Amino acid sequence: MIVSSSPNAYLAVTLQWIGGLGSASFYLPFSRVRRWSWETYWLVGGWVSWIAAPFIFAYLLVPHFMQIFQQVSGHTLFWTYFFGVLWGLGSLTFGLTLRYLGIGLGMAVALSYTAAFGTMIPPLFAGKLPELFTHTWGWVTMLGVLVCLAGIFLSGAAGRAKEKELSEEKRTAVVREFNFRKGILVATFSGVMSSCINFGYAGLRGFNAVHGQNPITSAAAVLLMRHGGPKWADGLPTLIIVLAGGFTTNLIGCVILHLKNKSGREYIATSANIHAKNDRSVVRSSDDSENGKAEPTTEAGHFPKFATSTQLVSVPLLNNYIFSALAGIIWYLQFFFFTAGQTFMPPALAFSGWTLHMASVILFATLWGLVRHEWKGTSKKAHLMIAGGVVLLLVSTLIIGVVANLMKH
Repeated sequence: MIVSSSPNAYLAVTLQWIGGLGSASFYLPFSRVRRWSWETYWLVGGWVSWIAAPFIFAYLLVPHFMQIFQQVSGHTLFWTYFFGVLWGLGSLTFGLTLRYLGIGLGMAVALSYTAAFGTMIPPLFAGKLPELFTHTWGWVTMLGVLVCLAGIFLSGAAGRAKEKELSEEKRTAVVREFNFRKGILVATFSGVMSSCINFGYAGLRGFNAVHGQNPITSAAAVLLMRHGGPKWADGLPTLIIVLAGGFTTNLIGCVILHLKNKSGREYIATSANIHAKNDRSVVRSSDDSENGKAEPTTEAGHFPKFATSTQLVSVPLLNNYIFSALAGIIWYLQFFFFTAGQTFMPPALAFSGWTLHMASVILFATLWGLVRHEWKGTSKKAHLMIAGGVVLLLVSTLIIGVVANLMKH
């Protein structure tokens, strides 16, 4: 078990990468969900990742953590929660981004905004950004951030090339509602809003002037010193508040979809009516979750014109809950490791941790795309571009990691 939070950039980078792997992988269990609407399994997974897991991990690792919420001001709690609500808007519209742009392009574009805003705004609010331009290590760190953004941009360009090279038939098969203009607008909104989770974690409206931390994190650090426990767990109580804000937004969005699609009974229904000739059209929403298609699995009146009958089939209820919960746990682990990694970053470079996290997310998402043959049929140019993007992301991680490691000497 990790028992110290002394600066250790190599360990910090490793933890950030593990978190990125979790973010890039969490949607895979959703592909095993059957005959549930998007809003159903999204909310089940969300309850686990945004409510249950944060409380359980804080309970296990931070003694008497509930005392923290009584010690900090309502002002701090409000702004931490508020930024979580804004992040929730980005989370909901991220699905639309993938629907209109596809995984490769959509994730790269949206996360480029998330990386840029989430990295630079916290030190700007804290008044520490000028320090970066008065030291050699600051210039080198900024170089690492710029290389990271270049890698994200190149990955997005590769995704755009991929979409252009596909025929209309293949394009609609991969991204059925591809719309570049609409997708870019949604991706911009989603990316900026998604960066707000880092604002809430950093406590933009309640900075501790000495440590540059959210006061909730500072109070947790004091509590851990007093009662014992891993020092790297001091950010877990902050996650409880900011993720609760995100859950609020997603809950409202999913309830609206339940009312619109009449899908609320799916949580307890053990059977569903499907078209006898086209069962695939019913289960596609779980399989298409990676493309952000929030389509109900049993919409009445939306069967093909040749439909003549429906068939009552069983719904694997336990299976759906297990895989939705697994997706939620994997999602939470991304921020569990991100939070732990931040405590090992030298304070002056803590802002770059968000860049490392976003870079690792795109890196692993790209690798998953290659494993799942999402780039099959594209040109050598597109393959070289995506390879170049991955290389730049790796280089940026090494630059920031090495500089941060030197900072402790």
